[in-house]
Amino acid sequence: MALSIHPKVSEFISLHRVARLATADAQGTPHVVPICFAFDGQVIYSALDLKPKRVAGYKLKRLRNIMENPQVALVIDDYAEDWSTLAYVLIRGIAEILEGGAERQRAESLLRQKYPQYRKLLEEGCTVLKITPAKVTGWGRI
Repeated sequence: MALSIHPKVSEFISLHRVARLATADAQGTPHVVPICFAFDGQVIYSALDLKPKRVAGYKLKRLRNIMENPQVALVIDDYAEDWSTLAYVLIRGIAEILEGGAERQRAESLLRQKYPQYRKLLEEGCTVLKITPAKVTGWGRI
């Protein structure tokens, strides 16, 4: 059964362009990276794109962590010097690595629609991370 996400929180997630993905290895050592993402109203997708990285594919720390420990957290936030406008959404969930199939193709399409840069920087058939929320918390001016 899919998690019910409040419409204002869902809109906040959909309208944002970047999030921070936190993963941890089997020993619990944290790792956080900024990601581009697409949200279909139920799950979040992020692709391994062609932006330069220190290592490729399954050598990426986030992928190694997800293979050891699929529990992840995602933060999407608004910061401003006017603290009355601060807001964030914290998503805790389970990550999966998608390498093929219709869902991966749909995720790739959603990412290309959201980010024009992905028309050049997203390799056809790329690996996609799928995050299924288990708990979503919104705070502040959402």
